[in-house]
Amino acid sequence: MKTAIVNLKTIVTGDWRNPFASGDSILMEHGKIVTVGTLSADALKDCDVVIDADGATAIPGLIDSQIHNTFGDYTPRQKTVGFLESYLHGGTTTAISASEVHVPGRPTDPQGVKALAVAAQRCFEHYRPGGMRVFAGSIILEPGLVEADFEDIASQGVWLAKAGFGGVATPFDYAPMIGWAKKHGMITTVHTGGSSIPGSSGIWADHLLAMQPHVSFHINGGPVAMPDRDFSRIIDESEIALQVCTAGNLRTLLLIAELATKAEQFDRFLIATDTPTGSGIMPLGMMYTITHLASLGKMPVESAICAATGNNARVYGINSGFIEAGRDADVVILDSCVGGTQHTALDALSNGDIAAVAAVVTDGVPRFVGRSRNTPASEKNVRVAHTTLLQDFATPKH
Repeated sequence: MKTAIVNLKTIVTGDWRNPFASGDSILMEHGKIVTVGTLSADALKDCDVVIDADGATAIPGLIDSQIHNTFGDYTPRQKTVGFLESYLHGGTTTAISASEVHVPGRPTDPQGVKALAVAAQRCFEHYRPGGMRVFAGSIILEPGLVEADFEDIASQGVWLAKAGFGGVATPFDYAPMIGWAKKHGMITTVHTGGSSIPGSSGIWADHLLAMQPHVSFHINGGPVAMPDRDFSRIIDESEIALQVCTAGNLRTLLLIAELATKAEQFDRFLIATDTPTGSGIMPLGMMYTITHLASLGKMPVESAICAATGNNARVYGINSGFIEAGRDADVVILDSCVGGTQHTALDALSNGDIAAVAAVVTDGVPRFVGRSRNTPASEKNVRVAHTTLLQDFATPKH
């Protein structure tokens, strides 16, 4: 499929060092971005779909690097069907598993946690709820796992490992397993802060520094944060990525953003939601954290967007998160909301408002154009200007 977006006012790249692209158009084909800039009439003539952005803003699809999936588009924690497809209507085009810890009756023996991770990875390998890409299958680290187990599941396609919910005596016991997972090419993540479910352990700076995972999950609290003194230690004494989450502590979120920026460690600053959990389902969670950082923390809004897109992509080694040639064709069109005081998406987010999600494209395919179920209408008239398909990509009115 060949899709183009034209008449954009602003293109946010996902790279915080060079956050804006020149030009007003994006061309996508066979699931990849082909051109970012200005498109000729010849380039548009054989497109299957052309979207007129009417002066709105394009950003990379948001990457929620901590979701609590189980199987299918269902969360038993909140007993809700269709939450992932709803997140797509909030601009999230990629979700990364925080392990399938919420599967009812989940196994805790080595063979069981391996089987659960492999099954989840396989189930979401080609299943795209609403068009969202889900990287599922994160092995939950439990006592009894040995290095050969990590070699085995890595060979089967599992590339995520999660510490923090296992039956270990102390969190220090995760360190050898984290080392084995890293040795076999897996991205390692660790619950951070106080216990979030009965039976799990709190994890603080001493534990993280002993483990040295790739990512400290919800470092601003999930939902209870570490002591403030621990954050500088993680920044100064490690290269661990600092993932902040909507379902965490807002004060601590702003503190960590300030510390990471001052330490010139913004590449390590990631945004996620850590949902669905006891905090609920948050289809606009990524956008709320972006606007909290921009309006309360005074972070440049384009930098906050990059923390929710390109920074996540770099740390996890995935091909989305950037608007540039060769990247996965996951693009979101944002605008100011009708009735707001601001008149561009970036100004709205900087003001503390959400932005209207006017269109979402994933894998080069428009999933909806003109209206999101989860935001007010956009000020600009984002629409399909041309299509060869018997589909208008419109979302039904509320």
